[in-house]
Amino acid sequence: MNQRIMPKDAKVYVAGHNGLVGSAIVRQLQKQGYANLLTSDHKALDLTCQAEVFAFFEREKPDYVFLSAAKVGGIYANSQYPADFCFDNLMIAANVIEAAYRAKVKKLLFLGSSCIYPKLCPQPIKEEFLLSSALEPSNEGYAIAKIAGLALCRFYRKQHGCDFIAAMPTNLYGINDNFHPQNSHVLPALIRKFHEAKTNGDDHVTVWGSGAPLREFLYVDDLAEAVVHLMNHYCGESHVNIGTGKDVSIAELAGIIADVVGFHGKIEYDASKPDGTPRKLLDVSLLTSLHWTYTTELKQGIQRTYDWYKSQTTLPEK
Repeated sequence: MNQRIMPKDAKVYVAGHNGLVGSAIVRQLQKQGYANLLTSDHKALDLTCQAEVFAFFEREKPDYVFLSAAKVGGIYANSQYPADFCFDNLMIAANVIEAAYRAKVKKLLFLGSSCIYPKLCPQPIKEEFLLSSALEPSNEGYAIAKIAGLALCRFYRKQHGCDFIAAMPTNLYGINDNFHPQNSHVLPALIRKFHEAKTNGDDHVTVWGSGAPLREFLYVDDLAEAVVHLMNHYCGESHVNIGTGKDVSIAELAGIIADVVGFHGKIEYDASKPDGTPRKLLDVSLLTSLHWTYTTELKQGIQRTYDWYKSQTTLPEK
């Protein structure tokens, strides 16, 4: 299968363009001179509805597809609504991948998540460790759906010769993130928590869990650059990990966020709340061999994200 660079006038569909990842991919494509971008919000196109998806692809006939649409959330949301996370993400993956095959899309890139890997995985996590042991129970529904999407790309490649590839990002954050106090991921949730504590004059902030788990974080605009790079320079069967190759503890993360926000109170930890996976660091050697590495350091990315968050919130500063 010969690798082809996307022509600048190619019709490129970004599924999930309003989300954290999709919006960053749109920004990156525009930055690189791709002007013929195809998007459709949830009200106009329900990706869980097969008939709507098939009709959309038949009508629009995109040349390339970035499948970044997903139902996402943090530990609380995943553990409370496992059926929703599994069903919605299964339907999105199956419908878009089959529609892309039917419409003879030249290439599709499916975005998964590092939570597809086993809970107690050897570190750093290599691509081949997938399905080597049990998943983290708190996000099992989401992970199973993402594993199915990844497998579909491989099966359509094997059976139909489709140039469908998959990328597995680490924990992402940045502009357009979800800052909901219960349903968001740890980094944006902490940004909101520390900001509100500073605004309200609170003397302490309570962080879920022990603070000990280690996590890797990638600024979403770096992720967008990486997936466009893969679309243009990779056509292998294996999915590709995307990350920084570095991690920090939740306690270290909380300290960085407190510093960026300007919160000077005490940070406490509620060990009765779940920690999730003890460590989740991706091996990015395959990505590095394809001549791509991240550029945004964690504190720099958090500062950009916090600046954006402040521009969006109506909470008064003190």
